Amino acid sequence: MRRVIILLVVAVLGAGWYGFAASPSALAVDGTSVSPAEFRVELNAFIANPGLYCYVSSLLNAAVTTPGAGRDSITAASEVQWMNLRLEGIAIDRYVATTLHHLPSASELASAQASLEGELTQAAVHASQSCPGTAAQALAEMPAAMRAAQVEDQASSAYLLSKLNATISLTPANIKTYYLAHQSSYDKLCVAVAIVPQTSLANFAASQSQGMSVSALAKKYSVDASAVRGGAYGCFAPNSSSYASVRNDIGTAAVGHFPTTSLSYTPTAGGATYGLFVAATSKTPTTLAMAQGAVINDIQTQNAATGNTVKSNILYAAAVSVDPAFGRWGLSTSGPSVFAPALPTETGPATTTQLTTASTTPYQ
Repeated sequence: MRRVIILLVVAVLGAGWYGFAASPSALAVDGTSVSPAEFRVELNAFIANPGLYCYVSSLLNAAVTTPGAGRDSITAASEVQWMNLRLEGIAIDRYVATTLHHLPSASELASAQASLEGELTQAAVHASQSCPGTAAQALAEMPAAMRAAQVEDQASSAYLLSKLNATISLTPANIKTYYLAHQSSYDKLCVAVAIVPQTSLANFAASQSQGMSVSALAKKYSVDASAVRGGAYGCFAPNSSSYASVRNDIGTAAVGHFPTTSLSYTPTAGGATYGLFVAATSKTPTTLAMAQGAVINDIQTQNAATGNTVKSNILYAAAVSVDPAFGRWGLSTSGPSVFAPALPTETGPATTTQLTTASTTPYQ
């Protein structure tokens, strides 16, 4: 029941054009470097500012830091996550400047800041977070150089995205055209659910194949509180933060029918797993005004598939160095990435998984 709306091909929180002076560097990409001191200032900004911490954690769909004070309060995995975003951002910035021969204009930077604020706000909403202050205030809590870099990276990433032939620019005309071509994908959905114990799944399937209705199936087999109502769970419009997940859970099943394959549902960690079935009991057309957020999200998801390929190609070609104290540059199953450093166990909470698996978050 989620999804963060992200404009960029790469993470919006990548780097920019500052951090040249110090050596050795925490990371360097194609001649642009960030010193260890600068990198720690950025990490500590999250600890010092709860609003910034909340908004960025929501955007990344994961906690960036562990609250506390000092170097040991920032986990190795958090450092790697932030470093991956910084590194990817620098690589994109350099590519836009040197290959596409473009530097963001003042108007592009202004638009990028507004866009970044909007994305942070949307991220908090989709993550169901009540972050202190506004997204604009969160950006203001960044050190000046860090904030300028994020805005410039937002502008450069947006420019790169606009140059990809396979992507759809987010203009009002394009949004309307996409909506009209996929209008049935944005109906208001009223749904019923059935949460079925594993021991009852075979009987559920047999009753379903014999034509038992959604309401009857839920009343007979579901252990959810909604069973007494025939599984009736609620209605979701395209402007609901849960809409994309509900739409996905319904799948291609016709109105008034549960899917034939269940989803896996575990209500408590380590507890029993149930089969989850979600059916649309009615679909009602909606207006573009109501559906616009969902339409933009779908366009961005489509754009991201192309963007991820371009991002990986840029990273493959980039000259990258990473301070071993902060991470290791290597190749993961999803492409080039920073891995957590092999820290002694007493200096941080790095785990075996963190040491062998890239921690970067896939772009949406």
